Amino acid sequence: MGFKVMGVTAGRKDSNCEILLKEALLVCQEQGAEVTMINLKDYELLDCSGCTSCTMGMSMGKNTGCALADKDDKHKIMEVLLEQDAVIFSAPTYALMPSSLFLKFMHRNLAYETAFLTKIGAITPRDRIGALIAVGGSTRSWQSMALECMQASTFSNSFKIIDMYMATMVPAPAQVLLHEEKLARAREIGENIMKSLNTPASERKWLGEPDAGWCPNCHSNCLCLGEPQWRGLQYPIECAVCGAGGDLVKTDDGKWKFVIAANGLERDRTSEEGRGVHCDEIADTQGGFFMDPEKRATVAEKVKKYKAIKFKGI
Repeated sequence: MGFKVMGVTAGRKDSNCEILLKEALLVCQEQGAEVTMINLKDYELLDCSGCTSCTMGMSMGKNTGCALADKDDKHKIMEVLLEQDAVIFSAPTYALMPSSLFLKFMHRNLAYETAFLTKIGAITPRDRIGALIAVGGSTRSWQSMALECMQASTFSNSFKIIDMYMATMVPAPAQVLLHEEKLARAREIGENIMKSLNTPASERKWLGEPDAGWCPNCHSNCLCLGEPQWRGLQYPIECAVCGAGGDLVKTDDGKWKFVIAANGLERDRTSEEGRGVHCDEIADTQGGFFMDPEKRATVAEKVKKYKAIKFKGI
């Protein structure tokens, strides 16, 4: 049976994001994959309402699904997406980050959080891989959070990201067609997807640029100072994307390197085990509120003040 590979883009029709995605998907198709592609602009997608019914349900051992499942196209897309062996995501960069359309779609993934659903026995684990393509009109300095935000949004469905590429300096529609090296890099993503799919899941590894990013775990370029986490876990430095903890170490040649601590992957967000701990955290913090009548009564009384405040709108 052939592999299923899907492309999901939030870019303009027949423009840079779609073109690069199609180059990658063509390679997958040429190597025997069954290919599907969608542009999110063709679908009705609602914002997450923040109702928390999905996480409340999962924290209590129930698969309640998304409260918006029958109100737009998100669930229809997810039914197909979650049956794929690999998905390649492409999105344009707006003000350092991927477009709001891409984020709107991906932020609804919490209702389909595979780590939580596996933890409560609602689904069986499935190996999935993914790759990312970000496109922008300037250099990386003006796309500094694009790939990082995109990767963070893939955790919920347990995609192992094996490659990612940022196409820079292509602001005009289809301008990428003037750069054969960018098209070639997109084809390389397709090659790497198929190479990874033909590798046993336990042996799959990063196939992108070997030295990409500060973090050796997820290859993001985003580190931050560590702060106390749930139940007191803390590291001097953390990867803001995957949560790997460690410290900066100066190498013999005078350069800095992020070194992950011995227990630095304890809360690794790229793993179902690491995110499973977050399920416990939600059950503790969210459940600690909703299951406590005294706390709910206190909030219900205090919130009256803010409901009564009315400011002039526009």
